[in-house]
Amino acid sequence: MDTTTHFTTANAQQYIDLEDQYGAHNYHPLPVVLERGQGIYVWDVDGNKYMDFLSAYSAVNQGHCHPRIINAMVNQAQKLTLTSRAFHNNLLGKAEEYMAKLFGYDKVLMMNTGVEAVETAIKLTRKWAYMIKGVEHNKARILFASNNFHGRTTTVVSASNDPTARKDFGPFMPGIDSIPYNDLDALRKELASDPNIAGFIVEPIQGEAGVFVPDEGYLAGVAAICKEHNVLFVADEIQTGIARTGSLLATCGACDCKAGECHQSKATKPDMIILGKALSGGSMPVSAVLCDDRIMLNIKPGEHGSTFGGNPLACAVTMEALRVVIDENLAENAKKMGEIFRAGLREIAERNPLITLVRGKGLLNAILIYADENSDIAWEICMEFSKNGLLAKPTHSNKIRLAPPLVINETQIREALGIIERSLDAFK
Repeated sequence: MDTTTHFTTANAQQYIDLEDQYGAHNYHPLPVVLERGQGIYVWDVDGNKYMDFLSAYSAVNQGHCHPRIINAMVNQAQKLTLTSRAFHNNLLGKAEEYMAKLFGYDKVLMMNTGVEAVETAIKLTRKWAYMIKGVEHNKARILFASNNFHGRTTTVVSASNDPTARKDFGPFMPGIDSIPYNDLDALRKELASDPNIAGFIVEPIQGEAGVFVPDEGYLAGVAAICKEHNVLFVADEIQTGIARTGSLLATCGACDCKAGECHQSKATKPDMIILGKALSGGSMPVSAVLCDDRIMLNIKPGEHGSTFGGNPLACAVTMEALRVVIDENLAENAKKMGEIFRAGLREIAERNPLITLVRGKGLLNAILIYADENSDIAWEICMEFSKNGLLAKPTHSNKIRLAPPLVINETQIREALGIIERSLDAFK
């Protein structure tokens, strides 16, 4: 399928050609070449303006180039950027304290990318199983939910059932299995069958699978079943966390994020959470794993680490990025704007049969298109969106994820709905 036809100018095409010639062909981006962003908007190399409804896969929750975050980055970059963990720095402890108190855990282990944090959680879970639970050496198993997305390292794709993610990358990591998502009976049965299961790592909402929101009570059920069987409940909040779903964490349920503390419900609080993406407001790679001492302190010096993890620049940026979320009430805004947005999408669906389902929570939403998973229709719809000034991307061919920065207002939501309907009407 030619994706660079009449839409792409010669000016943009030269940048696309450079990537094609000198870069790996491991992505299939829309043929839009961006060079600037501010708030919910981005501009391409030809000066065209777009509403960003992907937010770099929910990394830019605070909006593009938020001035407070950029100022924190610039100020710290002029002082000290990296020490490695061979030495202490004056910001790591402060950032760890801020996150630990904000999210309600004893300890924080900072890394860089989301998948690094997932790998960290896997190691912590296994270490806890051997040191505390008493699982026999090299017998620990970790469960994941099917149709998950936690990254693309060989360990993490061992938990995937996506053929594209797995083909020709084996052999895969042993001791990793999956069960159906949103199925408490499957979890209960599996945990009862094997005392060597160390943890269950799950997304509170499956983003890459098309924003699959589980049934009410699923997360509370997961927490209860895991506790009953002495298994760690590990929540991957890389995409759902940092106010995206209408609360500071998707596992919070109802909480007062304006208070500056994450009052997680004890019924759903995970033993461990994994954060990334918007932890830096999209300005640099930062991730973190949070858990209590009984889990974290099983890792000793030399057993895990990262040259860049917890660097002073990341610490300064992370603290300011989180303060912006609290100060600007972004969780509350995500909740309100999400309700307006989904209501508008459902109205469009009543007029246009191309949309078969609208689902989501907060400002993490998706529409399902009337087509099979091998169809190009969702891609073509996203191309039409871009021609009309809105950027989004299909997932699994027949689903389109719609996740703008959390600073969006109602006027902009209404404008986006107009673009979406106008674009869909072109396919009637």
